[in-house]
Amino acid sequence: MLERAYAKINLTLNVLGKRPDGYHEVDMVMQSIDLSDEVALEWLPESMEIVMESQATSIPLDGRNLAVIAAEKFLSAANLTRGVRIYLTKNIPVAAGLAGGSADAAAVLRGLNRLAGHPFSLDELAELGAQIGSDVPFCIYNGCAIASGRGEKITHVQPALRSWVVLLKPPLYVSTTEVYQSIQADDFSNKRVSSAMTERFAKGCTLAEIESLICNDLQPVTFRLYPEVAQLHRKMQSVSGLPCHMSGSGPTLFTLVPTQSAGQRVYNALRGFAKDVYLARLFQPNSGGQTG
Repeated sequence: MLERAYAKINLTLNVLGKRPDGYHEVDMVMQSIDLSDEVALEWLPESMEIVMESQATSIPLDGRNLAVIAAEKFLSAANLTRGVRIYLTKNIPVAAGLAGGSADAAAVLRGLNRLAGHPFSLDELAELGAQIGSDVPFCIYNGCAIASGRGEKITHVQPALRSWVVLLKPPLYVSTTEVYQSIQADDFSNKRVSSAMTERFAKGCTLAEIESLICNDLQPVTFRLYPEVAQLHRKMQSVSGLPCHMSGSGPTLFTLVPTQSAGQRVYNALRGFAKDVYLARLFQPNSGGQTG
């Protein structure tokens, strides 16, 4: 059983304040891209263990991995006492602000649901995913959505935007926890840009019209903590000649381009000074949200 785990970018990310539970209240437009991991799943008939393997050497393969946690949550919720083998082919860069770990967890939930005969709806899987991480519910559905609350409340959006995206992953690790803990009072936003962006989606819009609304309240925080990301951001904009943005808590930077050929030109230019550069498309799932 194979399931794709799609990365995401943030088209908007407003941090509205800190919640009583310690999380931050956010309002975001999240968009899937077709840069993806591949998750292979199978039952282990003679074992009750969850066995995870991967070609990647930079990720844990035990209970610290969200994919393993997702398998544990699913088996418990479905009252199944079975062993599972997970093989993860990792293509999404790690700790990049692209929700790679959350996407893997969501793919495990969807894949096991298929293997078990669909005991849960996608909405129920999203509720289960919210127990694992804030980005997992969005990654259950994929596509484009407004994410609110701590990121787990999903409102689906049908965007008119068709675009390619070039991504640059700086060679460093950014801690999402550290970024959120470093937010200062001036970093909080008093606006929700997501509704304005989705209104433009509904009316039909150009890439330039969307560009004017792309924002990320975490970007200045990450730039303060990691000046090298800010430096790469300036260089990326200079080389590409296009607006560049940060996804999530970073450090991945991205720019939207209208065509594959334009994306290839930017990709080639960035490869002149950066190793981890990717060219992808904005991704919309099939009807019903299944992506396997």
